[in-house]
Amino acid sequence: MRIISGTFKGKKILEPKDKETRPLKDLTKESIFNIINHSNKFSIDLEKSYVLDLFSGTGSFGLECLSRKAKHVSFVENYNGILPILKKNLSSLKKINNYSIIEKNIFNDKDFLEIKEKFDIIFLDPPYKEKEINNILNNLYKFKTLRLNGIIIIHRHKKEKDNFPEKFKIIEEKKYGISKIIFGKFI
Repeated sequence: MRIISGTFKGKKILEPKDKETRPLKDLTKESIFNIINHSNKFSIDLEKSYVLDLFSGTGSFGLECLSRKAKHVSFVENYNGILPILKKNLSSLKKINNYSIIEKNIFNDKDFLEIKEKFDIIFLDPPYKEKEINNILNNLYKFKTLRLNGIIIIHRHKKEKDNFPEKFKIIEEKKYGISKIIFGKFI
């Protein structure tokens, strides 16, 4: 797996050896950024964006945002089996410091309160078997974590049938292999 564009194009991203983490495939990642850059359904300037990468794992999505000159990326991860890899991937980009790592359980409301920023892009990549993403979406809405005109990008298994909260509107949905990518916003 590599960074596909920007300042760090071609840089190899360390991957986990365990089966608990499912890194975002390069083709899927490239498709997400093509949609961010070219969609007429929303308008995001990545270079001016604050990005929240939830369940960041190896950091593939957030690293790509940093490579493409996002203002700041906050990585949220609490799985001890992947945290050292995430930290190594970030420290290998020696030229940057516009990121933070939040080692908290995003399902815990008190931990969620530690996220003080407002974000233009929120990337949500929970384990495919995770059924409680509605709680996260409800907290993102309740704590006004997403800026006006911001987008939420959700990576799920293509067969997963999520019941999203009423205030979450799907803008676009694409399938890639066994994955689906959902672009949405709050209404």
